[in-house]
Amino acid sequence: MNSPEQPLPTFDEVLLCTPQTSAEQVGLFLRRCLIPCHGGDRIYTMLYADELSYDVSCRAEELFQRLQRYNSSYRLVILCNCERDNSYLPSAFSHYKVHMIPQRSRAEIQQYLQHHFRVAQPSNSAASVFKEHMCVGIVSSRRAGMGK
Repeated sequence: MNSPEQPLPTFDEVLLCTPQTSAEQVGLFLRRCLIPCHGGDRIYTMLYADELSYDVSCRAEELFQRLQRYNSSYRLVILCNCERDNSYLPSAFSHYKVHMIPQRSRAEIQQYLQHHFRVAQPSNSAASVFKEHMCVGIVSSRRAGMGK
């Protein structure tokens, strides 16, 4: 985010973890991150790694330990809920833990995201529904089940 021209992460650089995330999905993700290739300086991110099941977390740590020998310059960020940092994967990687403080203001982050999520040519798309022709929007309600 140092420059507005830096792209957002691609789909293969981010793994959004849920309790249903399989060991195969995590394995493919870790292989992309840890096996050297011509991919450049990508930063791989696992979101909500604390949500992974115990079995999947154990297998992920084991695979990580095996694969990290092949690449000493990998870039992997594992984000977890701080209230669940006692789950398996955050505990296993606790010696790598870094407390992060955002380096940019909220306004700067919003401006960066608006730059990347704005539809260039407004057309008959869903972007015409959202503020300032954004192709992404958040719809919420205080009342559950209201057809969001």
